[in-house]
Parts: sequence; C-alpha cells; structure tokens
Amino acid sequence: MKRLLFLLLLLFSAGVWGQGSSVRLKEIARVQGVRDNALVGYGLVIGLAGSGDTGKNRLTVQSVANTLSHFGVNISPDDLNSRNVAAVMVTATLPAFAESGQKLDVSVSSLGDARSLSGGILLLTPLNGPDGKLYALAQGALSVGGYQVRAFGSVDQKNHPTVGRVPDGATVEREAPLGLAEDGRTLDVVLYQPDFTTAQRIAESLRRNAGVSAVAEHAGKVRVNFGTPPSDLVQAISRIENVPVTPDQIARVVVNERTGTVVSGGDVRLGAVTISQGDLRIQVQTDYLVSQPDGVLINPSRNIGTAVVPQANINVQDPEARLVSIPNGATVADLIAALRAIHLSTRDVITILQSIKDAGALRGELVIQ
Repeated sequence: MKRLLFLLLLLFSAGVWGQGSSVRLKEIARVQGVRDNALVGYGLVIGLAGSGDTGKNRLTVQSVANTLSHFGVNISPDDLNSRNVAAVMVTATLPAFAESGQKLDVSVSSLGDARSLSGGILLLTPLNGPDGKLYALAQGALSVGGYQVRAFGSVDQKNHPTVGRVPDGATVEREAPLGLAEDGRTLDVVLYQPDFTTAQRIAESLRRNAGVSAVAEHAGKVRVNFGTPPSDLVQAISRIENVPVTPDQIARVVVNERTGTVVSGGDVRLGAVTISQGDLRIQVQTDYLVSQPDGVLINPSRNIGTAVVPQANINVQDPEARLVSIPNGATVADLIAALRAIHLSTRDVITILQSIKDAGALRGELVIQ
C-alpha cells in the first residue's frame, strides 16, 4: 500500500511538473493568415505656428496648391509662402479581423524641414495597404510629446516634436484581408520560433488533445487537416489554440556588446575549461612645454624663437594573471559568478564567453548582437 501511494505521488508530481512546463499553443504559434497589416499614406498637417516647412520644399507647396484646387481655389505654387503647413507620412497598423468603422491610432512623421508639428491638425489622408487598396482614412488633431522653442538663436527642445500621434485618428473603410484556406478543410499553424522538435510535439498534441489530423510540414509550420469543414470554425480554432504543448528549449546565450548585457538560458552548460585572464594597461600621457629664449633679442635670427616641446610619460601596468577553473557541466551563471569574484567587468565576461565558444567548451549557441 505504501509503495502504491509512493508511485501515485510520483505520478502526481510528474503531472504537476508537466503542466508547469507546458504552454498553450497560442503562446508559441499563430494561425497562418491571421496577421497585422501595415498601412501608409501621404498627407498635410496644417495650423502650425510658423514651424512648418519652408518654401524650399516644393513638395509641400505643390501639395497645398493641389489640395486647394479640390475646393475650387486655383493658385500657382509660386504664390504660396507660408510656414503653417508641413508634409507628413502617416502610418498605422490594421489588425486582423478589423471591420469597417473600427478606429485605429495613427503615427505622423514630418517629411520636410518643419521644426515642430505641435498644435497641428492632420487633413484627411487615405491609408493604403501593400496591395495599393485603400483600407482607412485618417484625420484629426496631433498629440506631440515634445516641443521646440526658438528665440534670438537659442533653442529649447524636448523629445522629438516632428513626430506625433492621432489617437483613434483613422477609420477603417475596408475589412482586413485574411489568408485562411477557402475550403476550410486545412489550417496551418506557424511557429514564432521554428524548431523541429517543437513542431513535432505540436502535431502530436493536436492529434491527441484536439482529435484532428496534424502533420509537421517543417520546423516552422504544422498543417491541420479537419477532413470535413467544421461547422463552427471559430470554435475549432479556439480548441486548437488552447492545446497544451511543451516547447523545446534551445541552449542559447545572447550577448549585446553595445550595452554589455549577457542573457543565458538555464539549460546552457559548459565543458571543463580553465581561464587565465590578464589585465595589460598602457597609458600614454603627453604634455606640451613651451621653450622661450632668455633675454631680449635685438636682431633675432630665423633659428632662434619660441618652441613647443612635447614630453610623453608612458605608464605600463601588467599585473599577475588571474586563474579560474570551471568544472564540467557548470552553467553560464556559475561562470559569471566565478568571474565576478575576481572583479572582472561585463565586457571582459563577454570576451571570455567568445573565447570559450571558440574553444568548443560552450554547449550552446552564442548570439552576438
């Protein structure tokens, strides 16, 4: 009886551990065809207090003349001289399943030499997709998180006043395109991080928990075959998204040399390695001395005069190399802790990690950004 209770306890512990290590399919993959779409358009921002584009920008002047012609005002671009208008590019993101009438946030960026877009209003701007079709119309007052003030050659600026946003400034006019299969018999699941082992586990979990036929096409895609089109596609996709999957973890160390950041997974191991690190520092400091001849020269020659004499001081520091030994199977965290104990900087740790990778003792992938 005690042995049976012990086995049940082991099985329960394994089940709890498995649930803790598994995630929903929607956390690591998406249904192909369900995606955001980029929108872009060209427009004008008006109402600027003399901080718009100058007359040198023929693009802005011509755009103003073309806009006025739609209202029956015919004027030559050469007769326009105003800095209250700025040419801008308008961008937005059209989410999947967006319907007509839905509101979107838009970003507005200056295209010319405008100093600030603060206080401006975006005129009606069509937003097109990559296919050239119109999907939304944008218009409204800009919200600029900065300013620029000029006075008598002095400038006071905060953030970037040539970029702003219009909250809910665009209205969707056309439904977002979808790439789902028209027959409804198949469905493709695309992984965010392609991996053969994870793709195979997804296919097995779909067959076991969702009761559908699933085959891993490659490391980044799993094809689901319903056989007959489901009567409720939304319910079928919801059941697929909530299937539990245990993703395979890749042993990887990510290094950012610009910021001195090291991020490592817990499954990255090191082979037995010995590290000897020296700290050679050479400092060269040059002082410039002025040599002035004594006395008063009545008839100075060309060879007599003031001279600048450089004097260099060289300081070399070569302390004794410090030795660190890492046992087989140690983690990157153990390595960093050992290197920190001998007071090495983060950049020194990054250099040592690269050397360990070259020596073949880093059992994982080293990604340098």
